[in-house]
Amino acid sequence: MKKLSVIMATFLLLTSCSLQKIALNTTAGLFSYGMEALYAEPDLQIAETAIASNLKLLEGFHRADPKNKKLLLFLTQGFASYSLTFLEDREPSRASRFYLRAKEYGMQLLKQTRAFKNGVPTTEAEFVKRLPFIKKKDVPALFWTAFAWAGWINLNRDNPRAVFELNMVKAMMSRVVELDEAFFFGSAHLFWGSIYGSIPPMLGGSPEKAKAHFERVIQLTDGKFILAYVYYARFYAVTTLNEELFDSLLDKVEQAPDDVLPGYELITAFAKQKAKRLRQQKDELL
Repeated sequence: MKKLSVIMATFLLLTSCSLQKIALNTTAGLFSYGMEALYAEPDLQIAETAIASNLKLLEGFHRADPKNKKLLLFLTQGFASYSLTFLEDREPSRASRFYLRAKEYGMQLLKQTRAFKNGVPTTEAEFVKRLPFIKKKDVPALFWTAFAWAGWINLNRDNPRAVFELNMVKAMMSRVVELDEAFFFGSAHLFWGSIYGSIPPMLGGSPEKAKAHFERVIQLTDGKFILAYVYYARFYAVTTLNEELFDSLLDKVEQAPDDVLPGYELITAFAKQKAKRLRQQKDELL
């Protein structure tokens, strides 16, 4: 009788764990629809409130299932996107912290890939040697981790650690371009355009390379990903002191229909807000 009780208790425990896993996997799948709804939200204020609450809910689910890949990806993408869209311009210190949180979730996800199954190397040479083992199916994890890491670096340019780590992020984004250059509207090209357009030529910058990357994003998205025009204006038109191009690129953003990128009205609304702020800074930049 005692043995039977032990067997029953073990069975119930295992069943409970299995049911919890099933419930969490189902919930993670439902969050895909939630993410779609958030990207389709054209009102930035509603989106900000909704994303903040959903991120805390996701963290709660993550604690129950720490290795769940869907949850880790949502957390990486969510915190990184939230930082860029709502915090970077008005609360850079908070944005910096959230970028790091996103990067940490991303690293947990990358450790489940073949490339980093034995851990993530801390030296640049060893880190870069692992990237060829990243496959196309790993691109979402690689891109969003690099995106979060790049966001933190951008806000901490006076930090020696940021300067050192930039090369690793560059290597990650290069691998994204190699495997799937069109991923998330060609945003890896957006990264490269910003890099080439924001540093002096003596340090590796190149306005013409920046232009080529921005033009590639526009080509890949048929001009519908209007955030590319904002970065084009900031990191090419400003760099080359081309006032006419600066104005024309921002005009494209402001004149674009709110539904120019169906299902991603939030990105379009953010691009329009970013363009408005950039135009207000014109006298300082040009």
